[in-house]
Amino acid sequence: MSFDPRSLRGSASFPPETIAEIQRAADQGLYEIRGFGAKRRLPSFDDLVFLGASVSRYPLEGYRERCATDVVLGSRFAERPLHLDIPVTIAGMSFGALGTHAKEALGSAATALGTSTTTGDGGMTDEERRASKSLVYQVLPSRYGLNPDDLRRADAIEVVIGQGAKPGGGGMLLGLKINPRVAAMRTLPAGIDQRSACRHPDWTGPDDLEIKIEELREITDWKTPIYVKVGASRPQYDIPLAVKAGADVIVLDGMQGGTAATQDVFIEHVGIPTLPAVRQAVQALQDLGMHRKVQLVVSGGIRSGADLAKALALGADAVAIGTAALIALGCNAPVHEEDYRALGTAPGYCHHCHTGRCPVGVTTQVPELEARLDPAEGARRVRNYISTMVLEAQTLARACGKSHLHNLEPEDLAALTVEAAAMAQVPLAGTNWIPGKF
Repeated sequence: MSFDPRSLRGSASFPPETIAEIQRAADQGLYEIRGFGAKRRLPSFDDLVFLGASVSRYPLEGYRERCATDVVLGSRFAERPLHLDIPVTIAGMSFGALGTHAKEALGSAATALGTSTTTGDGGMTDEERRASKSLVYQVLPSRYGLNPDDLRRADAIEVVIGQGAKPGGGGMLLGLKINPRVAAMRTLPAGIDQRSACRHPDWTGPDDLEIKIEELREITDWKTPIYVKVGASRPQYDIPLAVKAGADVIVLDGMQGGTAATQDVFIEHVGIPTLPAVRQAVQALQDLGMHRKVQLVVSGGIRSGADLAKALALGADAVAIGTAALIALGCNAPVHEEDYRALGTAPGYCHHCHTGRCPVGVTTQVPELEARLDPAEGARRVRNYISTMVLEAQTLARACGKSHLHNLEPEDLAALTVEAAAMAQVPLAGTNWIPGKF
């Protein structure tokens, strides 16, 4: 029988990767766990463009006319809000998910840039505290590593309700990454898989959250800003409740946000993208009359100065980066390719943050692998990357005639797709039409 090329037509519902996953599940009887973030195509800031100045607007002259970048976070109630030089912060990534070299490098880079970094789950290490001028300390459902002394050592406290990669789900840290030091900090047995709770053990709703925030303020004498972090799912409801509970700052994490380890089905199918989430969050703050009074930090798939500028134009006060910072450190770099092959992957495609076998020494506790990441060189690379982001954002702001990044506004944007126009509530390019509004 002759070969018929039509027989190789693939199925839209069952492409090769779907077939492979069904076969893997049938063979193993377990869901897949992985790191990194969503791999599917999602509406993003790429679907928006800036409307640069022309006859009807005038731009600022680059480098000769100032475009300021500073931001204050936590000015609502705290006596000592964070005064940052740039509106780019480093998101919470735990010691355990990352190694000591990575945490030290991120802290050093943040200090050099005049911004903050965040502990993540599992507590505060002395190395990270020493490296970080401004350190945000996370309080998570797990309570791993939580103690009042570290709360007082922190420059801000972030109460984590949810994460963009897994809103409604708890954290995971596989036993391969729980060495004796990580185990001691988390009061866990070494080498045993850890699964965190999906909700805080001592509250069941926003009224209890208000009590918890009051307790944290008492511990820190009302000096320290209190953040509340939520995964993007229902920001139009979650943001007002967090504000009512007394938050100084809201951290909103869209579904493009990464993770060290969780179920693949969570990463790809739970939550909403950052683009619509930021618009809903800003609208919620505006409805309360609290926009800019309670600051909004947006995270989840922020990659460039363009993403930063667009988030600020939609109403965010700052952004937080996680995956992008790790890539700047060397994640997925084309080196040690034999180690990538041993994991069944290749540079540019690796998502094995959960295995502890990171070829470039970022997400590992193995001394031989961690030694591949030099903290000083890593800090230099992250510093260069974030500096570039800020310069890009300033370039865009000047092109729109803005003397401060926070002067960017929705009027400076247009959408390239109907979906993005509806989600961001900005006009479709070349029209005055905002889907769902007019």
